Amino acid sequence: MSAPITVLGIESSCDDTAAAVVCGVAGNANILSNVVFGQTDIHADFGGVVPEIAARAHAEKIDHVVEQALISADTNLTNIGAIAVTAGPGLIGGVLSGVMCAKGLSLATGKPLIGVNHLAGHALTPQLTDGIEFPYLILLVSGGHCQFLLVEGHDTYTRLGGTIDDAPGEAFDKTARILGLPQPGGPAVETAASEGNASVYSLPRPLLNRDDCNMSFSGLKTAILRARDDVISTHGGLPTQARADLCAGFQEAVTDVLVAKARKALAVARSIAPSVKTLAVAGGVAANGQIRMALRQLCAETETVFVAPPLVLCTDNAAMIAYTGLLRFNAGVIDDLTLSARPRWPLDQKSASLTGSGKKGAKS
Repeated sequence: MSAPITVLGIESSCDDTAAAVVCGVAGNANILSNVVFGQTDIHADFGGVVPEIAARAHAEKIDHVVEQALISADTNLTNIGAIAVTAGPGLIGGVLSGVMCAKGLSLATGKPLIGVNHLAGHALTPQLTDGIEFPYLILLVSGGHCQFLLVEGHDTYTRLGGTIDDAPGEAFDKTARILGLPQPGGPAVETAASEGNASVYSLPRPLLNRDDCNMSFSGLKTAILRARDDVISTHGGLPTQARADLCAGFQEAVTDVLVAKARKALAVARSIAPSVKTLAVAGGVAANGQIRMALRQLCAETETVFVAPPLVLCTDNAAMIAYTGLLRFNAGVIDDLTLSARPRWPLDQKSASLTGSGKKGAKS
């Protein structure tokens, strides 16, 4: 068994600047600090994250969150065993801010540098929080990603399916903009949906007729746009109750798709690794209460253990990066100052991309 190690983690892949200190071993680590500087107010007037503004905010705040994480953990860089940083995927300006900060700290202190895949951080969060053993199935569902992954080790992932277009978090954000709700869209839509009736509007459940684990949410977003326009045409505006009903219908449609595909993914995962007994969920959309409750019910029906991290660890954070760095360090994976920031970095390097590929490789 590896000796405990204390790891400083740095995360800056989107619009949260974060640093954390985690100490322990694989499957048994403690979060000593977890500091996040959010940018919601900075981007509020733009209806979404502006990459250039996000990158500038990261550059301004990243040294402060690192300092605060060390203070909160009652430690210093001398006591840190390794420095882990998100090296991708994400908005390249933000990722670059974190990587350059980590490189500087590594060069100044001589501490090992470890580049971490942001998606691996989410995928391994349930092990950090609940100590679950490999293999397990995870639904990684966030603003930019949605995929079912069979996790057989800290660096062994098989993608069983995913979204072929918009991720659910992106669809939540776009639906919020369509309906005149504030960003971030996920919490705003969920709050409005709590006052709505999901059965008022008939909305599609894309790809449920296909016998695979892939999903699509772009058409659902378009259906919301058309339904909104019909309401405005009829009422001369968008009444509060109609907005709530549309939100409820949208949220229920997303939930139905995720649950149906999770049922299929469980069967596929167990055909590959019969010892799979856990379905975990992680990523920002995993904070949605209705989605959590429906997945929990599915697990009860299929004799599966359900694991969902605390809400604070569902959204982007550096504790998951520090823990993933801990696992990579124990496996002997250490980077040097040639570590590059990567806008794209699929966890499953074997499967073809679901959402296309650019000059720098597959998106997910």
